[in-house]
Amino acid sequence: MSGVETAAPLAGGDRELLLNAIRDVADHPRAGVVFKDITPLLADPHAFSVLTDALAAAVTRQGATAVAGLEARGFILAAPAALRAGVGFVPVRKAGKLPGETMGERYELEYGTAEVELHTDAVGPGDRVLVIDDVLATGGTAEASVRLIRRTGAEVVGVTVLLELGFLGGRERLLSALDGTPLESLITV
Repeated sequence: MSGVETAAPLAGGDRELLLNAIRDVADHPRAGVVFKDITPLLADPHAFSVLTDALAAAVTRQGATAVAGLEARGFILAAPAALRAGVGFVPVRKAGKLPGETMGERYELEYGTAEVELHTDAVGPGDRVLVIDDVLATGGTAEASVRLIRRTGAEVVGVTVLLELGFLGGRERLLSALDGTPLESLITV
């Protein structure tokens, strides 16, 4: 069974507000890449509040009891959404960044591997976790994070992203790993 494809609802001109607040930066971090810079959106209190409301609504809609934010920009989006929704925030970090006892999940990159980690006591059986990130590109980090959270015994109730880069194929990879769990993108380009 594949994941459930859904689109997170954005009211009226909110999609355009958010999309217009994201800046394209050519050739970053390397030649040929167009980086989607969300810092102008974060600097605009109205746009950031609209985004936080939309993400908090996803937390409520999915019945989450915790929100996992993916390093690093996912932290910036997930923490205020969790606070607004009245649930806890859990950071999923690159290997070696968290203090204390952690568990990790390796995943393949285009050239090599990477690893994400979570505190062993961050979530567990009975927890319903919504994963939030800024951009869905190839899907590797989100996929590894879903596997990692599930290994704790917690239930992943969905993945919600601000921006999906549809041309990179991350949706297909992630839907396969989600096995029926909803995947929401506020904006797809």
